[in-house]
Amino acid sequence: MRRLSRVFPIQRPPVSGIQEVARHAGVSTATVSRALSHPDVVSPDTRRKVLRAVERLGYAPNSAARHLRTLRSRKLLVTVPDISNPFFSLILQGIEDTAQRDGYAVLVGDTQHDRKREDGYAQMLMRKEADGLIFFGHHLPKQVAELVRAMAPQYAPVVSSATSSQLGVPSVHIDNTTAAAEAMDHLYRLGHRRIGIVTGPLIGPLSRDRLAGVKARAKKEGAHDQCVILHGDFSIESGVVAAERLLGSRKPPTAIFCFNDEMAMGVVETARRRQVRVPQDLSVVGFDDIRFASHTDPPLTTIAQPMREIGEATARLLLDILSGAPVARASVTMPHALIVRGSTGPCASPLASTRDQPA
Repeated sequence: MRRLSRVFPIQRPPVSGIQEVARHAGVSTATVSRALSHPDVVSPDTRRKVLRAVERLGYAPNSAARHLRTLRSRKLLVTVPDISNPFFSLILQGIEDTAQRDGYAVLVGDTQHDRKREDGYAQMLMRKEADGLIFFGHHLPKQVAELVRAMAPQYAPVVSSATSSQLGVPSVHIDNTTAAAEAMDHLYRLGHRRIGIVTGPLIGPLSRDRLAGVKARAKKEGAHDQCVILHGDFSIESGVVAAERLLGSRKPPTAIFCFNDEMAMGVVETARRRQVRVPQDLSVVGFDDIRFASHTDPPLTTIAQPMREIGEATARLLLDILSGAPVARASVTMPHALIVRGSTGPCASPLASTRDQPA
């Protein structure tokens, strides 16, 4: 039986930071971090000073202090920005199965893109209610970033999954820049020139990397001025909104590339409602190859990520860090593939003038 559970951050009074603990214990922040994460490498006297400061300042409750002494809670914490997004399901399965084989349970937290929630889950790691953190996101919570800096050059028990290698912690991901360029290359080979692009939030490196790939390939094609870029939020609804704008413009695109499959599904649905045929009038490309992509009408051309394998590799990387095993590569790039299905086809004539109405 799977031991995958969803948890919610408990609202607690603000606690002191690692610097305050270090000041009270009369040691450096790096020593505090080592005393909490690797107590065997500091002297017993120093460890006692740190634990006394931790308990006095409320940096960790008594139950967590017991975990500090035994070093392991045998739990891994995974935070995702939107647990309803099907992209995460297979990755979570890969994480959970790999963790379970090593005797770890997995706690899953839904941050809902909320920094307070992210900070709340980070507190669970600092209190040692979990031994390590796997996060999907574009920035590190403040206390986690402090822990990463304090433990350098050793790896902190923090790993990024399916996002980017730009966050300063070990990561597992695909080459998003190259993958996006390959999606554009597919459309250019089909004769498309005016292409609509629907990005995810550009606050994150994932969308920025994909957009960089789009722009590089468009520039190489000499068609960068024919890309129409709109910004979505990875939801079906934002795909619908983007498609309404693109297909309702005076010069609608003959192809639309979305930075995830859900937005692409919103585009396909909007095209059907506007009586725009896919792929005869409009080609559509998604990204991720979630389980529903092959069951749309028409089936969706997309960039496939090996989601389960990403989850397995992410968990294995974190478990290696926790066990002290050598980490061969701090950044692991997994393979991707362009999956061509029925939603893309050769560029036909521009959409009929009856559809060329202003947005």
